[in-house]
Amino acid sequence: HSAKAALWKSAIIPGWGQVYNKQAWKVGIIYGGAAAVTYFAIDNYRNAQKFKTEYINRSNGNTSDLLPEYSRYPDQNIYNLYQAYEKNFQLSIIAGVAVYALNLIDAYVYGHLFYFEIKEDLSMLVTPSVTPTFNSFASGLTMKINF
Repeated sequence: HSAKAALWKSAIIPGWGQVYNKQAWKVGIIYGGAAAVTYFAIDNYRNAQKFKTEYINRSNGNTSDLLPEYSRYPDQNIYNLYQAYEKNFQLSIIAGVAVYALNLIDAYVYGHLFYFEIKEDLSMLVTPSVTPTFNSFASGLTMKINF
């Protein structure tokens, strides 16, 4: 089993590395995140273009192509809406890159941990302790790990 193989498989087809690592349940999360990011990117892009066109038509005095549902909005509000949707579109693209990067990181890390075993006798004991010092006592915690 190779972590590099898991990384390359996820780079080619997102989720393939998770299937290779025997964690196929994560594929739904990856594609759900990608679908959500895609939906918001498309929606924000369309709205940005709509308000950009509306603002350009208003600036050029082209009243025949104005959208009637925004006739009561001032020009500055139309421009602000355009900027807001444009910013959200850019954030959607960044979120898409983040989903893809997390897919790669997850495949690579779990590729390294594929043979990692947690034994049944793994335990930790935390107890209070008191240690004498020169003229007083120091209190603390002692931690003992068994593996």
